[in-house]
Amino acid sequence: MSVDLLVFGPHPDDLEIGLGGTIARHTALGFTVGLCDLTAGEMGSNGTVEQRLAESEAARVVLGAAWRENLRWPDRGIGKEAAQVEQAVAFIRRHRPQVMALPYWSDRHPDHAAASQVLTEAAFDSGLRRYRSEGEAWKPHWLCYYFINDAAPPSFVVDVSDYYSRKRAALDCHASQFERTRPGAAETRLNTPLFRQLIESRDGQFGALAGVAWAEGVVVREPVLRQTLMKETR
Repeated sequence: MSVDLLVFGPHPDDLEIGLGGTIARHTALGFTVGLCDLTAGEMGSNGTVEQRLAESEAARVVLGAAWRENLRWPDRGIGKEAAQVEQAVAFIRRHRPQVMALPYWSDRHPDHAAASQVLTEAAFDSGLRRYRSEGEAWKPHWLCYYFINDAAPPSFVVDVSDYYSRKRAALDCHASQFERTRPGAAETRLNTPLFRQLIESRDGQFGALAGVAWAEGVVVREPVLRQTLMKETR
């Protein structure tokens, strides 16, 4: 199934953290959006694989994405197996996205940075006719990088003010990660109020800088082309 937007997350909950509002906005506008988690997050301190997969599916429904798949790469093993690039190429060729959204390449979590590198290579290789993998060559029109733990000056921001409640609801689906009140839950960076504050302060700052309530930042590697210097297009 071809999609307009294909969003990759290293672990279940990562793409909701960085791009949940943007995903909800695109699905509401009628774009076909597919989601792909690279791992099941089995190295996390809380939650079983079964719980995390169920939470991911619940979040998909909230965001309105057409489907969500998990490649089941080993957690903390992203980028450590040569076959992963070939697997990602086959996945991209199968779904033929117009746009791919990937984690930003600088992040405190090594898996996030590794995912950015592997997926950037896969997007390039996918367009090579002579690269040997499943499917016909396919080159996404654009690669967009989103923030998970950290941030940098964005190339642009997406206004998600009307969809922020859906982002919050999608994050709430990942209760095993964000709720410390669950029986037996270990205290982690994710399940303190400060982590939600980190997410929302970043989205709030990007929004305030752009003159809206909430926005998510995106980085692209090439200049953003505009037809005129006018702020509003005709």
